[in-house]
Amino acid sequence: MSPLLYYALPALGSYIALSIFFLRRPRLLHAPCTPAFCPRLVAHRGGSGERLENTMEAVENSMAQGAELLELDCQLTRDGVVVVSHDENLSRQSGLNRDVSSLAFEELPLYKEELEVYFSPGHFAHGSDRHMLRLEDLFQRFPQMPMSVEIAGLVRQFGRSRITIWASEKSSVMKKCQAANPEMPLSFTICRSFWVLLLYYLGLLPFVPIPEKFFLCFLPTIINRTYFPLSCSGLNWLAAMVTKWAIMRKSLIQHLEERGVQVIFWCLNGESDFEEAFSLGATGVMTDYPTALRKYLDTHRLVSRAS
Repeated sequence: MSPLLYYALPALGSYIALSIFFLRRPRLLHAPCTPAFCPRLVAHRGGSGERLENTMEAVENSMAQGAELLELDCQLTRDGVVVVSHDENLSRQSGLNRDVSSLAFEELPLYKEELEVYFSPGHFAHGSDRHMLRLEDLFQRFPQMPMSVEIAGLVRQFGRSRITIWASEKSSVMKKCQAANPEMPLSFTICRSFWVLLLYYLGLLPFVPIPEKFFLCFLPTIINRTYFPLSCSGLNWLAAMVTKWAIMRKSLIQHLEERGVQVIFWCLNGESDFEEAFSLGATGVMTDYPTALRKYLDTHRLVSRAS
C-alpha cells in the first residue's frame, strides 16, 4: 500500500463515520429551536380544490377543516393594494387579458365561475365568492393564522413576523425579503435546496449551519401524474426518477427536522400521496383538498391510538 493510501483511507473512513454519526445525532452539534407553529395541513392557494382559489370562501372552508398554514401568492395593483392572486395576468382566472399591476383594486374583475385545479387536471373548483381578496383583509380576518407569502410591510404592520413564512423559489427575492424583515422564518429557495442535497451526499450537511426553517418540496412521484414541470414527457420521466432518488431519503428528512427545519411536501391531493409523504417523515402536506387531508389525518390518528 502506498503511503498516500495508508493515510488517506483511514482519514476517509473516519470522515464517513463522523458524518453518519452526526447526521443521525445533529443535536450534538446544533441546538434545536422551538418552532412558532408546526403545520400538518397546509391549504394550497387557500384550498383551491374545494372553492375558487385564493378567495375568502376558500380560506374559511380550509379553516373549518383545521388548516394550520395557508399557502398564498400575492400581486400588487396599480394603486398599491396587495391582493392574493397566483397569476400576474388575469386571463386564466377571470378571462381578462390584463396584468394585476395595470389595474386599480376597484377595477379588478371577478373570478370565473369555475377554475381548473392545477394539481388535479380535469377537476374544477366552484364557489359563490368570486372576488379577489386583499391580503390586508385576510390578515384582519385571521390574525393568528400562519401564512406563506412574500410581502414584508404588511407582515410587520400586523405583527405577524413569527407566523408568516418567506416562501420564494428565487434567491434574489428571498434576499430582499430577508433584508426587509429578518425576523420571519425562511424557506429554501431552489438554489439552496440543491446546495443542501449536495452537502447531504458529500457528508458535510451535519457540519454546516442552516438558517432556513421550512423545506417546501414537491413530492417527486406526482411528476407525470399531476405535475408537469417540463414540456417533454421523456424529460419529465427522467426528472421524476432522479428527484425521487435524490430527495426521498428518510435520513435527510429526519436530520432536517431534528435541526428545526420543517419539511412540507406539495401539492398532494390523494390519500396515497398523503401516505407516502408522512411515511417519509414529513412534517406536513400542502393540498388543494383540505377536507380530504383532514379525513386522512383523523383516520391516521385513530389507527395510531388503536395500535
